[in-house]
Parts: sequence; C-alpha cells; structure tokens
Amino acid sequence: MTLIKSISGIRGTIGGEIGNNLTPIDAVKFASAYGSWLIKRNKDKQQLTVVVGRDARISGKMISSLVANTLVGLGINVIDLGLSTTPTVEVAVPIENADGGIILTASHNPKQWNALKLLNEKGEFLNGAEGQKILTIAESDDVSFADVDNLGTYTKNNEYVKIHIDEVLNLELVDVDAIKKAKFKVVVDGVNSTGGIFIPALLDRLGVECIKLYCEPNGQFPHNPEPLKEHLTDISELVVKEKADFGIVVDPDVDRLALVSEDGSMFGEEYTLVACADYVLSKKTGNTVSNMSSSRALRDVTQKHGGTYQASAVGEVNVVELMKKTNAIIGGEGNGGIIYPASHYGRDSLVGVALFLSHLANLDMSCKELRDSYPSYFMSKNKIQLTPQIDVDKILEVMADKYKNEDVLTIDGVKVNFETEWVHLRKSNTEPIIRIYTESTSQDNADKLAERIISEIKEIIK
Repeated sequence: MTLIKSISGIRGTIGGEIGNNLTPIDAVKFASAYGSWLIKRNKDKQQLTVVVGRDARISGKMISSLVANTLVGLGINVIDLGLSTTPTVEVAVPIENADGGIILTASHNPKQWNALKLLNEKGEFLNGAEGQKILTIAESDDVSFADVDNLGTYTKNNEYVKIHIDEVLNLELVDVDAIKKAKFKVVVDGVNSTGGIFIPALLDRLGVECIKLYCEPNGQFPHNPEPLKEHLTDISELVVKEKADFGIVVDPDVDRLALVSEDGSMFGEEYTLVACADYVLSKKTGNTVSNMSSSRALRDVTQKHGGTYQASAVGEVNVVELMKKTNAIIGGEGNGGIIYPASHYGRDSLVGVALFLSHLANLDMSCKELRDSYPSYFMSKNKIQLTPQIDVDKILEVMADKYKNEDVLTIDGVKVNFETEWVHLRKSNTEPIIRIYTESTSQDNADKLAERIISEIKEIIK
C-alpha cells in the first residue's frame, strides 16, 4: 500500500499503517497543515473559509468528514458541497469568496485510493513553493488549533450542480440554441461517480437525450476509471447499439473527458482538447498551451487558425502558468483535460462537453467525420513500475545522453523529438511509476518506439 506526498497534495490507499497509507491520522495531519498554511498566509483576516467537495469514492464521506472537522477545529469555516467534481469546487471557491478549497478525490486511481487536492483563493491548484510549505508544516507539526469559542462553522451547500451548469451555459461560445436544435442522442459513462450526476444534468439543460451507463454515484467503479480505450468497451458497444451520435466518458472527479464516435471507435482523449480548441479558435484568434506529453495535433490546429502553440511541463499548475504568460484562450492536457479561461483556470469536463456539442452542432458532419478531419497522430502510453532500488534520475540522465544528437528537452523528465515522432519519459507525480509516452504517424510505429525505449530502460535498470 502507498502514501505519496507531493507539492500537488497527498494521495494514498485507504487503511494500513499511519505514514504509509492514507489513514485518518494522515488525512487530519495534512488537512491541519493546509489550514495552518492558510491562516499564516492570511494573518490580517479574522475569519477564513474553505470549500470542500468529494467524488463518490467509498472512502469519500469518511475522509471528507475528517478534513472538514479538522478545518473547523482550526477556526476555519467550511462550506461542504458534498458529492461534487473537481471543477465545481474550483468554480465555487471564488463565488463563495473563500480562501481556499479541498477536493477529496484520487482522480483516475482505483477505488482503494483517495487524495486531498488543494486550491488557493482563486480556485486554482497551488504552485510548487506553496505545496512545499504545506509539506514542511505537516512534517514539523507546527499547528495550533482554535479554542472552543473560536471554532469554525460547518455549512452544506447542495446547489452547485445548478450553479456550475448555469456558469457553463452562460459562456459566450456555448451555443445552447444550436445544440438544442441538433437533437443529439448521447451515451454517458459516469464510472459510478459524480460525473453520473453532473453530466446528465448538463445534457438535460441542453436538450440532449442522455442514455446513462454506470451513472450511479456509489464509488464501485465498474472498470478501471482511467478513460483509456482498453477500459471503455461497454460504452463503445452501447453507442452503436443505441445509434447514438457519440459517447461521453469522464473520470471519477470529472476533470478528464474522453469521447466515443458513433461507430464505437475512440475519438481519442488526446483529440478532445484538439476539437474544443478548433471550435474556440474558429471564433477567436489566440494562443494555446498543452503539456509536453500531449499530441502535436493541437499545435497543428492552432497554427491553422493563426495562433501560437507552446508546451509546458506536465501538471495542471504548469499548464495554467504558461497559459497566463502567453494569454492562451484555451489549453489543457492531452488526457482529456480542457482548460478554458473564459470559465476558469482548471480542467473542466462540463465546459469540454458544452464546447464540443457547440462545435458539432455548428458543423454538418458526424463525430467520426470530425475526428477524421484532424491530423492523424497515434500515441502509446506505457509505464514501468518503480521499486525503491531504481534510480530514476540516473535512467533519465542516461537516456538524455543516449539521444543527445536529437532535439532533447529536459524541463520535465526527458522528451526526445524525432522528425516524425517523439517520446517523453518522466516520473509520475501521483503513482510510483515512470511514464513512457510516444507519438508517431501510425499506432504500430508509436508502439514500436515505446517497446524500443522500454527495452533500453530495462537494460539500464539491470
């Protein structure tokens, strides 16, 4: 079992030993550190507020109660959204004039995992320096709780399904009338988490017929919750059977969006951002950003519309930082994460669904035809499990040296750009693995490049 402490939060498996897993003690300790950091950061403010929300994981209610009551014990007011999504909490923080937010979710990890994702007063993820300060507080136990007359308050707010959807529908480029006229029929796989609440509610407001698959928010994930092709056979079959226009798949906390075309083929999570960016850029010229592990297709589409594309280090906070620096009008990550600043600086599947529906409604083509209209790149996403004996830094150093005559980037692991393909090697922030992503002009070429790189890494490990 595992506990991963990083600048982006704390993530671990439920149960087991304190300090080695996400136990109640660890949840309280980390929530205390976050709350203490907020208090020190806002010395001149008498009363602080934090918004809390969770996905539908089995452990969610327990962890959420521990976190919320820890904050109350520090003298911080808590607004609990209950079953929610990561983007919903991000939207709620500024609306509530809160000083921060915590989402209890382990994103795409299996059901035994949970995590605390931490936000600032803008509803955005903390940067590295801020995250490090919280880790330092957690290790030093530099925490002082409030006395009985100064405890925080606890309030529940169940209105944010409507509030978030209203915010999405009010976006200038979301063409509600066109979507309603198109009379789309869509299958939704909510992986038995909160996407099963929020996405159907959004579709209902847009006049889209919704066929629900795994939309019961009970935390019993019916398949691996990462929205990859090999995990999505059920929705692919149902889209064809129901003669739907396409399928929508989200991860447990609804910040990643994958699409299935009407013939059951994957639109590709890499191409979710490409399609949404294509629509936004067709209405307004501007720049885009994605991370280094994302498809070159976004670069191609951006340049087609006269904009400039740039790549950041992996991690939402890095993408957001570069988007702000370059005034990007849309960006995100190739894992299906859409970041649309007109809404907020966070990956948001509700925004992604609304933009994609607007795009499709304004075109006289099917979902598959739209996918086929984009440059064809093929990715292979692999990983190598790490053990304490493996020196990851040495592996990356050796691989960078091996390919030093190519175009090599080392701002985030090692990325080697070849003429028609690339490979990106990096240590995961959320799992004890090395990620190996490759992209080429055919699936066979991408797979072969990945196999070659993996064999070279294994030679180094020997």
